[in-house]
Amino acid sequence: MKRILSLVAAMLMLSSCGVVSNLNSERLLTGGMYALQALTLSDEQVEAYVSQYIAQLDAQSKVLPESSPYTKRLRNLTKNLDGVNEKPLNFKVYQENEVNAFACADGSVRVYTGIMDAMTDNELLGVLGHEMGHVALHHTRKQMQKSMLTSAALQGLASTGDKMAALTDSQFGALGEVIMNAKFSRDMETEADDYGYNYLCEAGKNPWSMVQSFEKLQKLSGSSQSSAVTNLFSSHPNTQERINHISQRCLQDGYKRP
Repeated sequence: MKRILSLVAAMLMLSSCGVVSNLNSERLLTGGMYALQALTLSDEQVEAYVSQYIAQLDAQSKVLPESSPYTKRLRNLTKNLDGVNEKPLNFKVYQENEVNAFACADGSVRVYTGIMDAMTDNELLGVLGHEMGHVALHHTRKQMQKSMLTSAALQGLASTGDKMAALTDSQFGALGEVIMNAKFSRDMETEADDYGYNYLCEAGKNPWSMVQSFEKLQKLSGSSQSSAVTNLFSSHPNTQERINHISQRCLQDGYKRP
């Protein structure tokens, strides 16, 4: 971050002093402001924008009612899961065949019927634990900061005083890419795995469920459903390494595999 701030400061200095004549000073200044805007993005701003996105997505999706067997199954599976970052969790099931689930900074967790059909309760619980890790560790904000530096659709996100700007259609789409198609770094994936492990343990769940979820995703990636698991299946770090890492933790902590 220090290096980026230094770069921004240099850009602003160059544009104001006219040191580099062949650079468009207005573009340079605008670029510097976008960079500063990205770096100063707060968790509160992220949550506000994510809440807007989820409200629109819920309205556009087929959300299954409480009477649905899918919703009842998810409620039973998650009844002992607490919130993250002091945010209560709210779960909904989308009627979608895609093998997908995601958790957001505002506590929203959305699970597709496709992944519920493909996974056992333990496997699904493992996926949810990992997704909670990305939320708790502020990975969504970090991905938004990165995207704001490169995406024209997200560069305009900013607060005007105390009032949050409404999402445009292009920003809605760009934010969806960040939330559901984020390609987290190797370190972020490992951090989310470890957080998910601890989260499940504290909730009284058997963390072997994470191993089982990785094994299922690994299996699905080599099947006809491979294109449907890209959002949940990451090669950084290697899936087998993730399986080995969490398995070792389970064995060290004395958990018995179901």
